[in-house]
Amino acid sequence: MFRGVRLRLTLLYLFAAMALIVLLGGGTYALVSNYFRTSTDLALQVRMAQELQLLGQPVPAELVSASRQWISSRVSPTVTVVGAPPIQPISGETQGDSEGERESGEANEHENEGEGVAHEILEADPYDGELAAIFALPLTSDGELISDPGAYGLPVAPDLMAAAAAVANGRDLRTVEATDGSHVRLLSYPVNVRGGPPVLQLGRSLSDQDRVLSQLLMALLALGAISSVALTGASWWLAGRSLLPAEQAWEKQQVFVANASHELRAPLTLIRASAEVARRGLAEGDGSGELLGDILVEADHMSKLVDDLLLLSRLDAGRLKLERQQILMSDLLPEIARQVNRVAEERRISLQQGETGGSALADPTRLRQVLLILLDNAMTHTPDGGLVRLASRVEGRFVMLEVSDTGRGVPAEDLPRVFERFYRADKGNGSGLGLAIAKSLVEAQNGQLRLESREGLGTKAIISLPSAER
Repeated sequence: MFRGVRLRLTLLYLFAAMALIVLLGGGTYALVSNYFRTSTDLALQVRMAQELQLLGQPVPAELVSASRQWISSRVSPTVTVVGAPPIQPISGETQGDSEGERESGEANEHENEGEGVAHEILEADPYDGELAAIFALPLTSDGELISDPGAYGLPVAPDLMAAAAAVANGRDLRTVEATDGSHVRLLSYPVNVRGGPPVLQLGRSLSDQDRVLSQLLMALLALGAISSVALTGASWWLAGRSLLPAEQAWEKQQVFVANASHELRAPLTLIRASAEVARRGLAEGDGSGELLGDILVEADHMSKLVDDLLLLSRLDAGRLKLERQQILMSDLLPEIARQVNRVAEERRISLQQGETGGSALADPTRLRQVLLILLDNAMTHTPDGGLVRLASRVEGRFVMLEVSDTGRGVPAEDLPRVFERFYRADKGNGSGLGLAIAKSLVEAQNGQLRLESREGLGTKAIISLPSAER
């Protein structure tokens, strides 16, 4: 009993611990991946700002902001004061307007009439590792390569869709896959200056980042595997420690029930014997006979209850000896039907024997006890003129025994509790232990017992036992 509870508790502890590990590992992986992506995008924007400045095109505001963020994140930013035109956000003028301004000298006038001071341009170190890893592809408006600036061939072919998107939207940032299967991050901007390429596409290979992420993932998986083994042992130990007080209390309760049952047998036997002797010595017509008869009935009821409690305590403790052997249903069911038929006739109930197929591997005495409990329960809840049916069949590697009746059935709200000890759906006679004992006896023989019922349409008890013909 407690082994199953301990196993479920272990799985619960293990699931909670593994969920925490997965969250921590996944969070770590996501943070590193996000750092790589953010730093790569920032480096691409800084390099694009440099390239656009060299081409003489006003630098968009988002690239100016990226350049300042890049410099502020470095330990020793270089601040250079120059008299050259400042990095300006794109103001929406056309290429012709810009050329006109340069040709007419309007830019110099703006410089003289503006702040009247030199502008600070934050220049990122071009030899920075992140910036040096970026390559530039000058493209036509159709995405064709104008010239190859690389000395060792193109790291990746120009992306036509990225170039078209940059022309249409003013910029484009995406990740593409190279011919060798590696990933490349591309940033594309349109260029609106005379003599410059229509589209400038910058790229940075992500192969080194993918390799680091792959190594991180393998390390996290290895750590998770090692942790799962350690956590399984720790969870099993912790579950055992948690259940130890309950297990000790349960064992004490079982010992008490067993001892009490044994101790009650002797006085009950003495009470019954005394009542029998007193009843025999009564004269005819003595009213005490009825009282003594009640004593005998209650003594029998108490004796059966004590026997049931003792049997349950043995089942719970796993100390019930079972002699499992091959049992032919064609021999067992007719014999039980013949014995029970007399009781059925007294109750005006028709007992029908159906198919008797298969042979089960079970204890014959205990299986007989289970069937008698189920038949008695069926006849108790079946009205006069009703039908009780006993049958068996082979289903795969199991033998299915069925006890069905045409009684009033079990209410839906009571059905989940019918196997609980001392639970009685009709609140009538009986101790409420019969079905609990039947279920425990079946499970002790590696079988299962379930009840199917609809109120007003009868009940069917189904026993599943291992077949002896496997």
